[in-house]
Amino acid sequence: MKIGLGLVAVCLFVMAEYGVQAQAPGPNQEEFIKTHYAKYEYRIPMRDGVKLFVSVYTPQVGAFKDAGPYPFLMTRTPYSCAPYGEDKMPARLGPSQELLESGYILVCGDARGRYESEGVFQEMSPHIDDKKPCEKGKACEVDESTDTYDTVEFLLKHVANNNGNVGIVGISYPGFYTSASIIDSHPAIKAASPQAPMTDLFFNDDGYHGGAFMLSANHGFYTGFKPQKNPTLPDKLASFDVGTADGYQYYLQAGPTENLDKAFHGSNFLFHDQVVHTTYDDYWKKRNLSRHMKNIHTAVMTVGGWFDAEDLSGPFKTFHAIDEFNPGAVNTLVVGPWTHGGWARTDGDRLGDVTFNAKTSLFYRAQIEYPFFEFYLKGNDRSNNKNGPLPKAYVFETGSNVWKTYDAWPPKTATAKTLYFHAGGRLSFDAPVEKTGVDDYVSDPAHPVPFVGYVTDTVPQRYMADDQRFAATRPDVLVYESETLTEDVTIAGPVRPKLKVASSGTDSDFVVKLIDVYPENYSSPPSDAVGKRVVGASPILMGGYEQLVRGEPMRAKFRDSWEKPTPLVAGKMVSVNAEMPDVNHTFRAGHRIMVQVQSSWFPLVDRNPQTFVDIPFAKPEQFVKATESVYRSVDAASGVEVLVVPQH
Repeated sequence: MKIGLGLVAVCLFVMAEYGVQAQAPGPNQEEFIKTHYAKYEYRIPMRDGVKLFVSVYTPQVGAFKDAGPYPFLMTRTPYSCAPYGEDKMPARLGPSQELLESGYILVCGDARGRYESEGVFQEMSPHIDDKKPCEKGKACEVDESTDTYDTVEFLLKHVANNNGNVGIVGISYPGFYTSASIIDSHPAIKAASPQAPMTDLFFNDDGYHGGAFMLSANHGFYTGFKPQKNPTLPDKLASFDVGTADGYQYYLQAGPTENLDKAFHGSNFLFHDQVVHTTYDDYWKKRNLSRHMKNIHTAVMTVGGWFDAEDLSGPFKTFHAIDEFNPGAVNTLVVGPWTHGGWARTDGDRLGDVTFNAKTSLFYRAQIEYPFFEFYLKGNDRSNNKNGPLPKAYVFETGSNVWKTYDAWPPKTATAKTLYFHAGGRLSFDAPVEKTGVDDYVSDPAHPVPFVGYVTDTVPQRYMADDQRFAATRPDVLVYESETLTEDVTIAGPVRPKLKVASSGTDSDFVVKLIDVYPENYSSPPSDAVGKRVVGASPILMGGYEQLVRGEPMRAKFRDSWEKPTPLVAGKMVSVNAEMPDVNHTFRAGHRIMVQVQSSWFPLVDRNPQTFVDIPFAKPEQFVKATESVYRSVDAASGVEVLVVPQH
C-alpha cells in the first residue's frame, strides 16, 4: 500500500500501481480495448442506502470468437476507477493481457467513501462478524463483505450476457478488499486472488514492523492519500516533494514523527492514526483481517513477492488463516521474486543488481494467473491446467532461481536449525561452547544506520535485495559470517531471530539482517547493464556482494507484550525474539551466510530515542546514545532460527 511518494490520483498512476488495470500495456492495448469492449457505469444501492460506483467493461458483440456468456472479473479499490464517463476508455484494462484477450466482463468499483462512491471511508474498514440487520428505522451495520455481496447481486441481475460466475482480484489495498470480499462469500464468487493484501498493519505489513514505525514509506504515502468529501473526481496532485534528494537528511531534520503529523495541520487523520497508535491496541486489532477469514466458498490464490517492501507478510497470514478457518477450501499460495505488485507490471527478471535468470512475471501471468481464472470462471480446458487446482504452494526459490511446488507451506520436510553467533564474528549451525562471550557497539540516534548505501528520497523497492557492504564497515553494526559453504543450504519459511541482549538505555531497536555473501570471483555485469542506482553510475562489482535476503527491526520494549511495552533495565540481559516474514532462498555452495545486527535502519524505520518514551512525542534531549550488548555464550546464546530444506 505505502510507497515513497504521495499518491498521484490520476488514471495512469492507478493503472500502473493497483487494481485490475495493473499490468504494463501490451502492443496497441488501448486500441484493443476500444474495439473489443463497451463501457457502462452504475451507482449501486447498498443495503444501507449508500450508492457505490462501478465501471463495467463488457465484451462487444462479435469482438471475440467466444460469444459468451462471460464471467465477471472485479476489483474494488480506494484509488479511483478513473477515467469517469461512459465515453472515456482506459489505456490499460485487466490483470493481464491474456485475460483481457480471453474475454471477461471487467468491473472496477470505487470503495465506500472514495471518489465516486458515497459513504464514509475507513482505513482498512473493520469486518463485523455479527452485524445488525438492515431494518427500517433501525441502525444498520455493513462492511466490505456486505458491500461486495450487494454489488455482485446487482451485477448478476443488470449486466447482460454473464455466465453467473464472479472472480475478484486486487493488489495491495485492492488486495485487502479482495480478501474482505470473500468472507461470508456470495455463492457466485468462484475465484478470488488477494495479491499483496494488506492484512494486519501492525505486524510486518505497511504500518509497523516489530513494533517499529515504517517511517518514510508511511509519510510519503499519506501526503497524497487523504480523506475525501464524496462523491468527488480525482485531483491531479503532484507527487510529494521532500525538497531534497536526500531522504535521510530530510527525516533526520524533521525530528520526532509528531512534527510530520503536525505538518498536515489536522487535515489527514489517516496518517495521524498510524502515528499515535504505537501499541497493538483495539485500533489495530479490529483491522487484523486474518482473524475473520471465515465462510469462504471460493477458490483462492493468494499472491506475494519475496521482495515486497509494503505487504510481505499479508499473503502468508491470509493463506494460513483461510486454511485454519476453512478446512478443505481450495487455497493456493504463489510467491515469486517480485517487489510490491511487480508480477503485474514488470518482467520479474531482476531486482537492482540481483538477477533471477528468467522473466518470472511473464511466466506467472501466462502459466499461473490466467489458468486459475480460466478454470474456475469458465470451466474450460483452455487454461492448460487440466487437473484444476494449482499446487498448494507455487514458490520461486531465489539463489537457485527455480520454481518449486509443495503440498504445504512451509515445506513439510523443512527442519528448524539455528545459525549461532560466535567469537570473532563467526556464524555457524553449531551451538556456542564459550562460557562467556559478548559483543558491544554504540548506537547513536543522531547518526542512525541508513537502510541503503546511496542517496535516495524514496523507499526504493530494490532495497529488499541490496548490497549490505556499506553497513558492514560501520562500527555500530555487528557482523557474523559463516565459512564458505561446501554445499547448497536452502531455507524456506519464517526467519526467527533469538537474541540475548542488554543496553545502557531503557529502550532500543535490534535490526537483524540475513545476508547471502557472493564469492569474490563472482562475475560482474557488463558496463551497459541495467541495475545502476543512478544514471551514469558504474554498475556494482558483484564479487563479494552482500545480498539482503531478509531484514527486520524488533523494538525491545515489546519483547514481552505488544499491548503493554516495558522498559529495559540498564545493563540487564533480556531475551528479544522476533519473527520475520518467510523466505525461500538457497545459499549456493561457494557463498557464505552472514547476519548483521544493528539498532537503527533509517529512515525506513523511525528512530528509537533509546529512552523509554512514547516515541512520536519524544523530546530532543531524550534521544541518547546507548551501548548495546549481544551475548553469545553457552548459557546466553544468540542466533537466527531458520527452516532448512534437505537437499535431494
